[in-house]
Amino acid sequence: MSEGTQDVVESRPPAAGGSEDNARDEVDQLVASWRQERPDLDVSPLQVLSRVSRLARHLDRARRASFAEHGLEPWEFDVLTTLRRAGEPYELSPGALLRATLVTSGTMTNRIDRLAAARLVRRRPDPEDRRGVLVSLTEQGRERVDEAFADLLRRERALLAGLDPDAQHALAGLLRTILVPFDAENAS
Repeated sequence: MSEGTQDVVESRPPAAGGSEDNARDEVDQLVASWRQERPDLDVSPLQVLSRVSRLARHLDRARRASFAEHGLEPWEFDVLTTLRRAGEPYELSPGALLRATLVTSGTMTNRIDRLAAARLVRRRPDPEDRRGVLVSLTEQGRERVDEAFADLLRRERALLAGLDPDAQHALAGLLRTILVPFDAENAS
């Protein structure tokens, strides 16, 4: 078969039990169209990356809906989970928060102000640095982020229900392989 007329069957993932699924998605149609229109190009990257892009949009919508049910915006969830992951006493400097969330200092200051006004975090003087402050989760903030995180995990498990645990592990490894160079570049 020539590249231009090649069937897109190979782009279909195996079903959870490992057998081929006859389902076709929009990416199958997109790839088939490009192969017909541009048989001179290898459009196989679209089979993976267009699906990753589409999945990211679906995941973003699901996450936003989950956070909204807990009265949180995505940025609030990011800051609160960063503090929660820090462990007791669930506090970090504003600088550590901005490095973890990849925002500017002005943006972080605004976020901390808004979270403090909502009584989800509080500021206190840093005992190690007279000029510094520490941002810590309040009890209300910890409860809210714990509930939102548990709900998010339930939703994300449902999104992955079509893959058995071995397939999920394999997919996680493949995605890690793609992401590691980007993470290394951003760490520089």
